[in-house]
Amino acid sequence: MPKISAPTIAAHRAQTRERILEAVATLTRTQGIDGISMTDVAAEAGITRTALYNYFPDKAALLLAFTEQVTHGFVDRYSQELPGDATAAERLSAFVRFQLEGIAEHPHPAAAELGASLGPDAYQALADHVAPMQRLLVRILHDGTEGGEFRECPVEATARLVLAMIGAQRVPLVSDETTIADAHVLVTAFTLRALGVDEEKVRRCVSEPPQKVTERQD
Repeated sequence: MPKISAPTIAAHRAQTRERILEAVATLTRTQGIDGISMTDVAAEAGITRTALYNYFPDKAALLLAFTEQVTHGFVDRYSQELPGDATAAERLSAFVRFQLEGIAEHPHPAAAELGASLGPDAYQALADHVAPMQRLLVRILHDGTEGGEFRECPVEATARLVLAMIGAQRVPLVSDETTIADAHVLVTAFTLRALGVDEEKVRRCVSEPPQKVTERQD
């Protein structure tokens, strides 16, 4: 069993916690969150199951911590790869692609399935952890409507619809029935057209990677 060397107990605990979450990330790529057991995670992290319970008392707590880490990573990536001068349409396109890449990287069950396995309290906590992503999408929609780029719409409800469309790509992505690129075109083009974006800009947003889109000045 590998040992973790650290100058202090606090640093040792931080390193162990990081190894545990890395183990969850690795396992989600092969069996999905719903199929992971605490025994699997302990083995992958190179620690005993007893040691794992010293960090996370149950699977719900472990998944909440993992979800929080993934959410923070998403928000950080979005901030780093999309300069503030990107248009709302470009930002929405990037948001959709990053979300789809996250689903492919860390497959997870649908919300209803996750809620059934975690219980209502843990499910609500999970929803709270992913709220920053929804707020980010709401801000994109709000900026687009305020700036006249999108037609007027109820942004909160529209954000939920967009997230539902992204979530609907989970099974096709995980089962290799579609690709990230094709799912991105489907969701982004449908959404932008519904928001009144002209066809030329729709085509431009779905044909260029988010990183390159922001390098172009209109």
